[in-house]
Amino acid sequence: MGNRISKVYTRTGDDGTTGISGDIRLAKDNPLIEAIGEVDELNSDIGVVVAFCDDEEVNQQLQGIQHDLFNLGGMLSYPQFDGFTAQRVDALEALIDLYNEELAPLKEFILPGGTQGAAHAQKTRAVCRRVERRLVTLNHFYQAEPAQFESASSEQLVGASKYVNRLSDLLFTIGRLLNKRANSDEIMWSSHRTK
Repeated sequence: MGNRISKVYTRTGDDGTTGISGDIRLAKDNPLIEAIGEVDELNSDIGVVVAFCDDEEVNQQLQGIQHDLFNLGGMLSYPQFDGFTAQRVDALEALIDLYNEELAPLKEFILPGGTQGAAHAQKTRAVCRRVERRLVTLNHFYQAEPAQFESASSEQLVGASKYVNRLSDLLFTIGRLLNKRANSDEIMWSSHRTK
């Protein structure tokens, strides 16, 4: 194994910058660092879903996705890193289709909630949508202001955005699935049309 983390704190970020590959330091509010941080938050939130979910099969899938998200963060900070592949989108779509077979078709919007695992899945879905927005912003930033360093290509960012978009759909489906498997009723949105 390469470099090991021997010390948690380095004090190098005390000036408001952080390092990425190539000995490059960026402001902590740089759009690239924002996107990396959002991916990290999403990964952490998926860990919370796993902690509150009793469904081993779902947890196994989610932990595989956590590895994908580490790879995505690696690609953002080191574009030559090829551990993240956008082909994982197909795998997410297949999983969504598989889980949807267990669910009744939706006729109304549902409120996030239900079991603890389902509620955390829906909360994580919202974080996932924020990650997608950050990736789109990052792509626009690079198109308007070419970076002074090598960064993820527009093609890589579009592929990552597609993956995260499908992941949000999967998290929504998982929230519904966990409620169904726990015999917890979904709460339909009581809109002006249904009153």
